[in-house]
Amino acid sequence: MKRSFWPAFGLVFALLLPGCDAREEPLPTPTPEVSLPATPVPEQFRFTRENFPRLDGSTATVPLGQAVAAVLLGESREGVSDLISFNKTSRAYYNLVDGDADLLIVAEGGEDSYGYRDEHGRTWRMEPIANETLVFFVNEDNPVEGLTLDQVRMIYAGEITNWKEVGGSDAPIQAYQRPKGGGSQAIMDKEVMGDIPMMEPVNGEYVVSSMEGILSAVRAWDDRPEALGYTVYYYADDMGMADGLKLLAIDGVAPNDDTIRSGEYPIHTAYYAVMDAQTPEGSPAAILFDWLLSQEGQDLIAHEGYVSVREPSKMKS
Repeated sequence: MKRSFWPAFGLVFALLLPGCDAREEPLPTPTPEVSLPATPVPEQFRFTRENFPRLDGSTATVPLGQAVAAVLLGESREGVSDLISFNKTSRAYYNLVDGDADLLIVAEGGEDSYGYRDEHGRTWRMEPIANETLVFFVNEDNPVEGLTLDQVRMIYAGEITNWKEVGGSDAPIQAYQRPKGGGSQAIMDKEVMGDIPMMEPVNGEYVVSSMEGILSAVRAWDDRPEALGYTVYYYADDMGMADGLKLLAIDGVAPNDDTIRSGEYPIHTAYYAVMDAQTPEGSPAAILFDWLLSQEGQDLIAHEGYVSVREPSKMKS
């Protein structure tokens, strides 16, 4: 049974449980508190496997892409896994330009992504669907509880090299980095470093290609609390990989859902829905784009552990 475009959000929880398949459930009706998107939705529209948009995006948004497909198609998360094959941030933007993706659920791209778009004469419709930030973390045994944003810049510029310079022990700072082309590095370059160039890493081991890898490296670095790393908040907090690590306050503000949504935490970015600006209204990609901005879409985003742009609805028991 195909799932209605406006599934009652109460079914989200069942649909996202491992191994659960709600295709035999009766079609739900829209809940009255749901805000419809600005672009009218065709009254009888149904998402099917045949018309579902080709999605691409960032590594950190894979769980969200799976959840969206599961809810709108009425399948389990495992059942839609063949539809969600995200190619990381920069590649996703290239694929949108090249016509190999219809809609992105993605972190902000780097200059190369926008340059590629402009070279090909394309324009995008791009709206934030979730708040995100970059968090900095150390081994839980490190006595430092926080840094200023200026101190972070100076560490990654190579100007501060010892923890004692920022209130810690007399030990060198082992500062891990992410490679160019990824979403977290794009955030680091734009929102933290700005015009200040990052130092060259001491050796190749200090550039870690995966988010899981940098968390593991800082947690276990030679059994000493001297390493420093960064990643997006979603990975560090909601995916439960911060065990053995400590998130640092920045400018005296600890990162959490409230301080990120309010803007109190000083580093700001977002996950976006992105599609070609010429995408026709009423097409599956445009309908899904608008649904992600609706209250129902925002509730799903919050349910999946992201910091939604809208305040989540209070779910009925």
